[in-house]
Amino acid sequence: MIRAQGAARLTRAYTSSARPVPLLPKTLAESSKPPGHIPVFRTLAALRRWRRDARDRDLDVGCVPTMGALHEGHLSLVKTSLKRHPFTVMTLFVNPMQFAPHEDLSAYPRTFERDMDSLRSLLPTGPESPIHGLGISEYDGRPSPRSQRQAADSPLVVFAPTADVMYPLRGELQDMSRRKGASIEVRGWGEVMEGASRPQFFTGVATVVTKLFNAVEPDHAYFGQKDIQQALLLKIMLTDLLVSHPTSDNLHILPTRRDPETGLALSSRNAYLSPAEKKVAPTLARALEAGRAAWSSGATGEAIIEAATAVVKAEEERLKTSGEDVDLRLDYFEVFEKDTFTPVRGVPATGQLAIAGAMFVGKTRLIDNLLLGWEAEEAED
Repeated sequence: MIRAQGAARLTRAYTSSARPVPLLPKTLAESSKPPGHIPVFRTLAALRRWRRDARDRDLDVGCVPTMGALHEGHLSLVKTSLKRHPFTVMTLFVNPMQFAPHEDLSAYPRTFERDMDSLRSLLPTGPESPIHGLGISEYDGRPSPRSQRQAADSPLVVFAPTADVMYPLRGELQDMSRRKGASIEVRGWGEVMEGASRPQFFTGVATVVTKLFNAVEPDHAYFGQKDIQQALLLKIMLTDLLVSHPTSDNLHILPTRRDPETGLALSSRNAYLSPAEKKVAPTLARALEAGRAAWSSGATGEAIIEAATAVVKAEEERLKTSGEDVDLRLDYFEVFEKDTFTPVRGVPATGQLAIAGAMFVGKTRLIDNLLLGWEAEEAED
């Protein structure tokens, strides 16, 4: 079992404002036979028993909220958390509340077994290791000593609740006009850009992330830069609601992972793209790069947006001329201040900005962004 006593407890500093945190004790971190299972909790009772044990031993817990369909971007977040903290909880829940009734909830990829294979590959024993003790996720009574030991020994656990666990009042979850129950809005930040294109999206995100943080009570949480408005909005929410687990400073934003050849931002929705559409999808990244080049030359916010838009328009014309059967449609580009989301139209003042955009390739909506004047936290993988 993991023990944090005396000389067996190690610490490591890392590049962030957070304090140094304990790593896995030497007996586990350097063992040739570390645990080869990943416990899966599906009930709050099981998760909270596990969390209480970690708290009793004063061991930090990192959290990586996901909707599954994992790719290298997700795995980078998990690997960074595993390196920084003794325990990591990856949550896996496809949240109905952030999908409007006309959106793609039913089509969203659900790849649980493949996701578990990917997570097992992060542990030293590799993907051949069996998953033991999954029964603890379904058992609300007192768990067996063996299942308790397995959960306590694993540096990585998964919280994969059902909708009834996350929304115990049940009822309507997608049509907000008919929904009853608590929800969270971050007004002034949640209605612009992604919030303008998807009006209930950030209400759903803020609500479910608050619930997940209440369930896990993580010391640190990890989000990807690709969803930059989401990550920044959540940091604002944590500050405004006085949340302590995690604090806003302990919500870490790590760099977007991209296809090394095309620059396309990795996303679970890339699975929707046809082969022809995948060739067109990197247009968004190229457009953002054009916007960043304009910013580097001292252009106004308006000119930055024009530079990005021109790249998409040129690709639209190319598709029409070539006769390729791919529909490309720009949703928006925006240059905005990091902390306020204030749009920038004139010459940007010295500070921290971002250029973000969204476009449709066929029926698939892609988002991406680049940071201007600041950088995401370095991943440790």
